[in-house]
Amino acid sequence: MIRLARMGARKQPHYRVVVIEKARARNGRPVEVVGTYNPRTNPASVELKRERIDYWVSKGAQMSDRVNKLVSKAAPAPATAGSAA
Repeated sequence: MIRLARMGARKQPHYRVVVIEKARARNGRPVEVVGTYNPRTNPASVELKRERIDYWVSKGAQMSDRVNKLVSKAAPAPATAGSAA
């Protein structure tokens, strides 16, 4: 599953976008960190490794609702050379 893991001090959250087994705790050891999200900046800063997210989704990973919104709001992934018709 691809979801957010909370980091930062009390009342000063920032998040890592992580690939983690669904049964693990929210801040358990992730398989891979694929981005960050900081809602405290104006506008909120989002950094994503799109190619790694696409790789994990192709392997069957599901995104949480919030991560799905972050990915859809971020700039679309560049088209690959093979997709041109």
